[in-house]
This record gives sequence, C-alpha cells and structure tokens, in this order.
Amino acid sequence: MGGVVLLPELWVPEASQWLSSTAGRVALEGYSWMQAVHWVAGSGLYKPRRHRSHGPRAFGPTTVRVAQELAQLFPCRPGIEYLMRRTGLSERTVEYHLQILREAGLLAYVVRGTRVSGGRAQASEFARMIPTAFDEALGIRTVQRDATAPGYTRAPCGIAETGRELMAKLAAKAARKIRKPRSKASGRRSLKGAQQGVVAGVSGEVRCTPMQVGTSAVSSAGGTYSPPEEKLVGGEAKSPTPKKSRKQAGGRRTQNKVGRRFQLAKELVQELDWLRGCAIPRIAWVARDVADAGWTVTDVRAWLHLRGEVIRVRRGSGLLAVLLANAETVLDTPAKRAAAIDQWRGAQEAARRHRIQQVRARTERYEGDWDAPTSRAVRCEVEAAFAQVKESAIGGRRQDLDDVADDQALTLEPSEQELAELRAAAAGELMRGETTLIRSLGPEMALSIFGERLVRRADQLEGGSRSSLMTYGHR
Repeated sequence: MGGVVLLPELWVPEASQWLSSTAGRVALEGYSWMQAVHWVAGSGLYKPRRHRSHGPRAFGPTTVRVAQELAQLFPCRPGIEYLMRRTGLSERTVEYHLQILREAGLLAYVVRGTRVSGGRAQASEFARMIPTAFDEALGIRTVQRDATAPGYTRAPCGIAETGRELMAKLAAKAARKIRKPRSKASGRRSLKGAQQGVVAGVSGEVRCTPMQVGTSAVSSAGGTYSPPEEKLVGGEAKSPTPKKSRKQAGGRRTQNKVGRRFQLAKELVQELDWLRGCAIPRIAWVARDVADAGWTVTDVRAWLHLRGEVIRVRRGSGLLAVLLANAETVLDTPAKRAAAIDQWRGAQEAARRHRIQQVRARTERYEGDWDAPTSRAVRCEVEAAFAQVKESAIGGRRQDLDDVADDQALTLEPSEQELAELRAAAAGELMRGETTLIRSLGPEMALSIFGERLVRRADQLEGGSRSSLMTYGHR
C-alpha cells in the first residue's frame, strides 16, 4: 500500500472514543464507511494484541462482517443480541469486535448503553467515523463548510491522484459482501449425503438437486440429470443473462417512482397537522407529480407557504390537490425551489420573533404598571376599593368620615344602564379574544358586575391562549 507503512500506529484510547472528543470525521453513508473499514483491515496499522493479551489477534474478516451489519443500520444502534443473531457469533466475540472498531477509530459513542439491575439493557448508539489516517494515506482533502460546527462534520472535497487507484480497489471491496465461511465438517457431511442419495441444503437454503450415484432405490425421472453444486458455483451452469441487481452499493434497494411517492406522502402526513389522519396512498396519488419531479417535503412546505396559510381544513387531501396544482411547472428548477425554501424559512423566523415579542408584551402588561379601566363607573369602584385598602393599612378610617364614605359609596353605585353597557363591552372584548375589562377587577367584583357566564368565558379564553393548538384573531 505505498505510503501506508509510513503512517503511525492506528490506536484510539478510550477517552477519545466519543463523538465529542474524536479526531475523525463522520461517514456520510455506510458505503464510504466500509471503504475505510477495508483500508484499516488491509493496512495492518491496528494490532489489538499490542494492547492486550486476549481477544482477536488482528483486524480480520470477522470484524469486517460485523461492520457490514453496522453499515446497514440508521441510526447505528445495534444490540448485542441482534448482532449475535445476524452474524452467528457469541456475545463475547461481538463485544471484542465492537471494541476493535472503536479502538481503530471507526466507531465513536453517541450514547453509551446502560445495564440496570432488574431492568432491560439499553443498546449503545454509535457514529460511523472515518479516521484521519485514512484521509492522510489516500490524500483526501476535507473542508469545514460551517465554521461553528464541530470538527467531525467536515466533508471530503477532493482526492490526490496517487490515492485514486487505491480508492477504486476499496470501492470494489465495499461493494462485496463477506459471508460466514462454511466449516470443513459441514462440507464433508454434504458430500456424504450426496453419495447416499440425500438432498442436502447449501448455505441454509433448500435445494432440489438430485445427486444419485450408483445403485439407489429412487430412480431418476426420464434420465433427468442436474449438475452438481460445484459446477453451479464455478459458473459452468450459470445463466448467460444474469439478473440485474436492484440494490445499491451500500446494500439498500433503490426507490422506484411509486416508492418515492409513498415516501413523500408519509413525510407530508407526519409534518403537516391538517393532513393528520389522511390515508398515505391517497396523499401519494395527490402528490404524484411533485414526487416524480424530485421534490422533497421541504420543497412542498415552501410551496404551500407561497400559496398561503390555511386556517380551517375540511378535507386535507382535497385541499392539498388544489394547492399542488401546477406546482412542478412553476418551480421547475432547483434554484427556484431553493429560493422558495429561503423565503419560507425567513417567514418562519419572523413569526417566531413576533411570538416572542407578543409574550414579552403580555408579560410586561401583567407584571408592569397597572392601567386604569376606561369606564367611569368601574374607575369609581376601583378607586373606592383602593381607598379602603389604604385606610385599612394606616389603621382604619376615622369615625367621623364613616357617614361621608357611605354616602359616596351610595352615589358611586352604577346604574342598570351602566351595568348593561359594561356587560356589552366585556362581551365584545371576549368575542375578540380579550379579557382586559373583566380582569381589571377582582374576582368577586367581576362576578357581581359581569355575571358568571362572562367570567367563565374569560377563564376559558385565558386557558386556551396558553395552548399552541388555539389561535385568536380577527376574521
């Protein structure tokens, strides 16, 4: 491997096996991560027996097989039992190879699993990492697009000419799958079964390949002869037109047109509140044009923002069909869709700031200086209440002013017409979602003036204003 021998030994201590303290970068997908895994396996830079006397002797095919299972998980949160079931290895062996991947800089803890006595064990979550030694060996250039982001988010932007050939070889290895090797004992048992006329399953699959040799009680039908398994493996009896694989290099199936439609429909139902409860197949049919044009859920939300926000929805799928009409022809380029996304996000940020200002204004209104009510009768009642509190604070009223105060209280009593005007004004404020007039008085006085119905309605409005599911405004 050319300059690989000049690199230092590959070893990551336990303190640096966390995502926050790692020196590597996060792999963008499982395929590129498997290229780094095969490079570590072939470089010989990591030797586990230099640091401990037990466990595997080297980074071998079994470690690569465990890494293949991890490359298919998103998020990478494997349980020990899951890996044991997938690989056929023991618990201790799986733990050894996970430790090897961490010490080689290929895995980093995001959340470490826990084991509580009497409870269920929690699996660890890993981030698939690419060591810095891999970038140095192949001459891969990386760039940090966001200066405020952590160092492990840097992305590759180029590769040296000397590393292209090695990268192509690693890509071919990453595209292949390493399977569990068959033991010699199982091969001898299969051969013995073939000699006795017994059909033996190969690689856990049921094969119907009669292999009678010599005298047998079972006769072949019409002299039909099928080739042995060795010739099938060697390629002599293979079909001249092999089937084209539908899987990507990373091991996942590529989505067809129908799959993209259903994926977009599922994301729309999850993110849009007014589509909750709609059938995903119906939404997939409604959004078929934009899905075929390559739109994402973010593009759809930006387009819906341009069309206008909705307040009341009776049938979500029908409204979505109307709003998405000719959307793919208006925003027909990625640049136009990106501009619409920027406008939508700017509107979201402006709405967020507006909500913050409203909360601050409401807090200042209730916690700041008190504003006197506009009604003359209510102001008289409030002034009399304040005067009573002030007199009680200084030791009580003077006896010679009791009659005068009683006369003033009688003269300040509002008339029936004023009470009706107050109730009408309070009802109008409640229709607009405001409770200022009712809340300007004490609970007992408000109940006596406005009645139980208006006071209860004010309580309901204030309770609903603290919920994100209710909005008040003018129509």
